[in-house]
Amino acid sequence: MSGMFTDRDEDRDGAAPAAGAEVEPTQEGTAPPRAPGRRRSRTVLVAAAFVVVTAVAAVGALGLGGDGGEGPAAPPRAGSTVAVTRATLVERTKVDGTLGYGAEIPLPAKASGTVTWLPEAGTVAERGDTLLRVDDRPVVLLYGTLPMYRELGTTAGTAAPDTTGNPTPPAPGGAGGKGGTDGGTDGGTDTASGGTTGTGGGTDTGGGGNTDAPARSTPPQPLRGMDVLQFESNLAALGYTGFTVDERFTSGTERAVKRWQKSLGLPETGRVGLGDVVYASGRIRLGQPSVRLGAAAGENVLGYTGTTRKVVVDASAQEASWAVRGAGVAVGLPDGTAVRGQVASVGRQVTAPEGDGGTSGAAPTVPVTVTITDQRSLGRLESGPVSVEYVGRKRENVLAVPVAALVALAEGGHGLETEDGRFVTARTGLFADGMVEVSGPALRAGLKVRIPQ
Repeated sequence: MSGMFTDRDEDRDGAAPAAGAEVEPTQEGTAPPRAPGRRRSRTVLVAAAFVVVTAVAAVGALGLGGDGGEGPAAPPRAGSTVAVTRATLVERTKVDGTLGYGAEIPLPAKASGTVTWLPEAGTVAERGDTLLRVDDRPVVLLYGTLPMYRELGTTAGTAAPDTTGNPTPPAPGGAGGKGGTDGGTDGGTDTASGGTTGTGGGTDTGGGGNTDAPARSTPPQPLRGMDVLQFESNLAALGYTGFTVDERFTSGTERAVKRWQKSLGLPETGRVGLGDVVYASGRIRLGQPSVRLGAAAGENVLGYTGTTRKVVVDASAQEASWAVRGAGVAVGLPDGTAVRGQVASVGRQVTAPEGDGGTSGAAPTVPVTVTITDQRSLGRLESGPVSVEYVGRKRENVLAVPVAALVALAEGGHGLETEDGRFVTARTGLFADGMVEVSGPALRAGLKVRIPQ
């Protein structure tokens, strides 16, 4: 039929005509219908082919394809490279500490009476300084380790016995009365002076010479002891002389004590009372008084510490192996600076955490005291929280890489990616300062490895 497409024509001409081609009209004057189904089929096939090609390219880039033979290495991925080096790794650990002057010790003052003057907290006292006043008498600081336990001064002499071992008669004529009585009895008359002459034919000599010699006594004996030596050493250090520094409290010591008492405004007795002085090992820093003025004096009136700032760390009893006397540490201050410290002592008493009944699982602690030799490095800081960094384990001359170079392997463990994209197994050791100890048969110093990005 003229004017109509045949099936053969439709198969031949089913494709879309070229741009600008003339289309022969049908009887109705319209263009013949196209085949949209076939256009969609071709589009889907082209897209699928593109996805397959992209996936193959990605697999090749990752080096996951192939039979594992020695083919060309995969293109390297982005990331910097570093060399495996030999180094000494040191493990450092930080713990919290507290800066201060240490725990206060009660002042061993033995003066009795009313407290009439107290110093300000934080006052530093030296040898010869007044620590407090009791009944308006100064209590003076001296240096020493032996506490004041008795009064110091010269001792009184004692009467000397006669050759028979009996005491010497106390006064002349005392026994002459008895001689006079005997004379009066024998002669009938006794004189008032001792009755050496009597009537009735008798003469009495008053018991064979009753004229008494003066009472004999020993000279004053000096007080002896190590406490005397300690006191005299202080007296000499304060500038007083005229005596020998030894274990004897002599008349020369007494005269020096009187001069010292005069300088303090005390009665010049030459004797040192039990509560007049307090001994300490050196300069001290006085704490906050525990009583007010007008209270009764006692050993708990005032506390003191040393004048050296130190750090106390409550270290875990299970991890305190680093705390060895003389071990060096670094003390981190609040302003970010660090100063050198040294372990001075380690407590022997283990303490459980406060308020812990054993249920929290917190580890018990021991006190570790750290001294700081250069006190000037602390500036004006007197107290506050600080950190203490100590050295734990140490590994010398080992292979090491930055921790960031480690990669986790699918089969487990860690590895390193070489510069050409291969992965080698790496056993890890000590981690310290951003580095890690590594070992393995394929590792050597100088090997370039990649840090993934």
